[in-house]
Amino acid sequence: MSVEFSPLIPLLYIGLLAAAAAVLSVFSAWQRVRGALFRVAALAALCLALLNPVVLQTEREPLDSVVAVVVDRSQSQASAERTAMTDAALEQLQTQLAGFTRMDVRVVEVGNDTFTETPSTRLFEALSSALEDVPTSRIAGAVMITDGQVHDVPSSASELGFNAPVHGLITGAPGEIDRRIELVDAPRFGIVGEPQEISYRVSEEGAETRGVTDVTVRVNGEIYSTELAPVGQTMPLFIEIDRAGDNIIELEVGSLPGEVSLTNNRAVAVLEGIRENLRVLLVSGEPHAGERAWRNLLKSDTSVDLVHFTILRPPEKQDGTPIDELSLIAFPTRELFVEKINEFDLIVFDRYQRRGVLPVLYYDYITQYVEAGGALLIAAGPEHAGRDSIATTPLAPVLPATPTGEISEVGFYPRLSDAGRRHPVTRELPGSGEEPPQWGRWFRAIAVDAPQDDTILEGPDGAPLLILNRVGDGRVAMLMSDHGWLWARGFEGGGPHVPLYRRIAHWLMKEPSLEEESLRATSRGNLLTITRQTMSEEVPDAVITTPTGETLTVPLIESADGLFEAELPVEENGLFDIANADMRALVHVGAVNAPEFAATVSTTEILRPLVEETGGIARRVSAGGTELSMPTVLPVKGSVRPSPDRLVLKITDETELKGVNRLPLFAGFFGLALLFLTLGSTWYREGR
Repeated sequence: MSVEFSPLIPLLYIGLLAAAAAVLSVFSAWQRVRGALFRVAALAALCLALLNPVVLQTEREPLDSVVAVVVDRSQSQASAERTAMTDAALEQLQTQLAGFTRMDVRVVEVGNDTFTETPSTRLFEALSSALEDVPTSRIAGAVMITDGQVHDVPSSASELGFNAPVHGLITGAPGEIDRRIELVDAPRFGIVGEPQEISYRVSEEGAETRGVTDVTVRVNGEIYSTELAPVGQTMPLFIEIDRAGDNIIELEVGSLPGEVSLTNNRAVAVLEGIRENLRVLLVSGEPHAGERAWRNLLKSDTSVDLVHFTILRPPEKQDGTPIDELSLIAFPTRELFVEKINEFDLIVFDRYQRRGVLPVLYYDYITQYVEAGGALLIAAGPEHAGRDSIATTPLAPVLPATPTGEISEVGFYPRLSDAGRRHPVTRELPGSGEEPPQWGRWFRAIAVDAPQDDTILEGPDGAPLLILNRVGDGRVAMLMSDHGWLWARGFEGGGPHVPLYRRIAHWLMKEPSLEEESLRATSRGNLLTITRQTMSEEVPDAVITTPTGETLTVPLIESADGLFEAELPVEENGLFDIANADMRALVHVGAVNAPEFAATVSTTEILRPLVEETGGIARRVSAGGTELSMPTVLPVKGSVRPSPDRLVLKITDETELKGVNRLPLFAGFFGLALLFLTLGSTWYREGR
């Protein structure tokens, strides 16, 4: 209840009237005028009536105090023991808080921000969001149920934005032990075939440090080496990758007995392999219309170093002209096919024939080169069907088909075979989806017998036109026509010679994305995508092993000829192992070597400085057994004093205004009667 004034006339006039009344009162008292006291009372009542005093009576209701309970559901809390402990602690805490009628409890469950650049446990960020609509005077405090591994702890209590206790209830048992391996330095890119240096360190926490331990190194899922690493020391590791694109380097250290988590016993680096320029040897048997198509394509590829020779003067054209008078250079056969043959990633014979330029023994060297992992492309012309064909040399064992001696010179559309529709070299080749194909015709094809391997393009009457074959560790391709240049010249609208030729060359050089049988996995945010490339019409389900060891079975759905895919939202961060039939792929979801897995031993020390500064406590909810030891909730008003066994919460004094009653003191008959009484008393006194 309170009193306020609501003047009926401006205060200036009331002030002048009050001043006049005061002067009159002083004069009356000085002159001892009879009835002066009654006159002063009458004038005071008049001034008070003009001031219009009003009695205000307000109705208020106390507001609830807001308590934030932040529950850590990050992956370091995902073990069965900690999950059960967290659930039990939350239930008991809610039961205690429910006993206080003026307590607004806000429970916030926080998973780690897995799919950011640095996945971590950010409880204080969640706390700030939960209390952003609450006035600071109403915040009673915050309770965090966590293992103590929090990665956004403010440096001081002033950064919280409120003045109330923060408490930490720590799950996990005292004396936990953990061994982890972490990458100290790892390059993002590396040259294929050259050693790359990675440094790593094995650490142990809560355990007696052991001297040396084994570290298993895997590259793309295959064991690369086993290293001996002293615990606590940074160790170098040299790895040579053998393929372009992403390479997953995985380091794994053995576990300790009773270790709290095995998640951080593995560290992963993603190393993108970059090839130095691929070396290609192109040998044209003679000048012809299609020669420049191959040359232009290979020269336009910045990743290719091209060495090109055209045989302009074969041995049968010798006319006795001295070599030093010729403008041509001699073909360095020995240097190319004996001394430096293994330096080339691909050898292309473009309309080449046996004319005595290469000794017969050199064809055997080329065969050995292919079987040892080299690549050979035969772009055949009419000479391939003749008696001087290179199919009659020691090169024959690596060729997938033998010419019959016949040449077809009719117009035809190159068409994808059944295998070609599934093969990554020709699958979805631009223009192949219609009949006839949306490209120009060719007019010559060399007939061959039944090929040993995949025919992916067909010529006239379904004859083999493009044949791919694996020989030993190497690869061979045969294009049984020299009219591909018609597409390059735009004849009848041209055709996709650039993607076709480029895919053939890169398949020969073992580009991973062009493998007929491959299993790939990629991640984007929390979406895991699995792609199975195959020549088969059916594939089994994919089996996924998650970072925590859980096994999932996912069906693969055919999305295109030869392609089966599946997409799966995941909630974990770490290395996923995908298996399909006899193929295996690895993919890392989330940031590599995230803070969430750097340390998993529960601790009170990370939160302790902040909670003690706010007047809170940081203590374990269990001493090591299954029974919880929860502190008692204690609401207090005024200043907060820490209590080691109690969760002290600050009760607010804030209230909510429900209504106001106004009672004017000089309003109505009461005010009028009071004025008449004072004036009447004056007249009465004067009349006596």
